[in-house]
Amino acid sequence: MNGIHDLGGMHGLGAINPEPNEPVFHAGWERRVFGVMMATFGGGHYNVDQFRHAIERMPAGEYLRSSYYEHWLHAMETLLVEGGAVGAEELRARQAALAGGGA
Repeated sequence: MNGIHDLGGMHGLGAINPEPNEPVFHAGWERRVFGVMMATFGGGHYNVDQFRHAIERMPAGEYLRSSYYEHWLHAMETLLVEGGAVGAEELRARQAALAGGGA
């Protein structure tokens, strides 16, 4: 498979500037995404291959604009909806509530 996520060996994408002493999580929401991933993966909702494939199915522009943990969030949302663990409308409603400041 050769998609936008497969950037190994490509040139012209600019310098890689690693952040000195980079923290594991830059924000609280990243820590929560990690926890939800551990729970849903450990709960048998999907396997590693399905998780990676869900990331690989992200639209190219979205993949390039998003962060590491946003890739994880996209994959979990995709797989949990596809697997029937959560409904697409239920997910959209929760996203809207969170965007509006709801907990």
